[in-house]
Amino acid sequence: MTHSPRPRWLAYAIRCTVVLSIAFLLGGCEGTLFAGLNATNRRSGIETQHGVVFDPAHGLKLDIYRPVTAGHVPIVVFFYGGSWVHGERSWYRFVGTALASHGITVVIPDYRKYPQVKMDGFMQDAARAVAWTYRHAETLGGAPDDLFIMGHSAGGQIGALLATDASWLAPYDLHPDQLAGFIGLAGCYDFMPIPANEQDMLGMFGRDAASQARAQPVRFVHGAEPSMLLLQGSADREVDPANALSLAHALATHQEDVTLRMYPGTGHNALVFALSRPFRADAPTLEDVLHFIQTHPAAARGQHPALRSDGE
Repeated sequence: MTHSPRPRWLAYAIRCTVVLSIAFLLGGCEGTLFAGLNATNRRSGIETQHGVVFDPAHGLKLDIYRPVTAGHVPIVVFFYGGSWVHGERSWYRFVGTALASHGITVVIPDYRKYPQVKMDGFMQDAARAVAWTYRHAETLGGAPDDLFIMGHSAGGQIGALLATDASWLAPYDLHPDQLAGFIGLAGCYDFMPIPANEQDMLGMFGRDAASQARAQPVRFVHGAEPSMLLLQGSADREVDPANALSLAHALATHQEDVTLRMYPGTGHNALVFALSRPFRADAPTLEDVLHFIQTHPAAARGQHPALRSDGE
């Protein structure tokens, strides 16, 4: 008697059950799934600093995940998602440990959210976090010209806007083309018009076309952007894959360096959860991110030392 392999959805459900069981034992509420993901991740060979203040005026902090290694390493600033209304940096430890275990320093900042602030508020917070990282790059084991921005979902919109609209980094004498690259995971790049039933989005981005246009990274592509890697699941029901297709098209039209990876059958959260150990086999997110960083080194340095292949 032969047995058919488990359907992909069943294997995914089993792993979810295991992770949620761990999370239940750990306690917690909204962050229970993330607690379960984080509980499975490797921590050896990684130095961590939690709660580093980067914006005293607003009490904003960031976490740092740094490989225990000698020599220069690339740096990634990761902006998490949550519809611009919720989320915590501590939930994404699995992102920090996944990349740090492969020889990359990761900075995960918090930012203020709606309704405490509107778009200008969280974009200013994000720009400040990137500027802080840029100034501290050498202390973090890297260099200012080897700094990448990465974001998932709403965090992808934040990161992409920093990488396209020069006005956000300008107060810190920085420009998007000083970034080594942008990595977007199911980001919101082209989402006009905002539907009338999306009251939170209308509140943070505005109800008129001119206000909403300020939030669209695709509107600011003009030919001076950093290299970009856009990862998107074809089965995403939260952020339409058309967002990634639109941004990739705009960049290609301006002869920009852009790579679009569309993952068949992959959903919105599965794309970022694939960075965690339990879901690593569900999408090649980690492999594609590492390859992009490896092949887009700081121009002044020539090439990265080989990123670790013995990570988690």
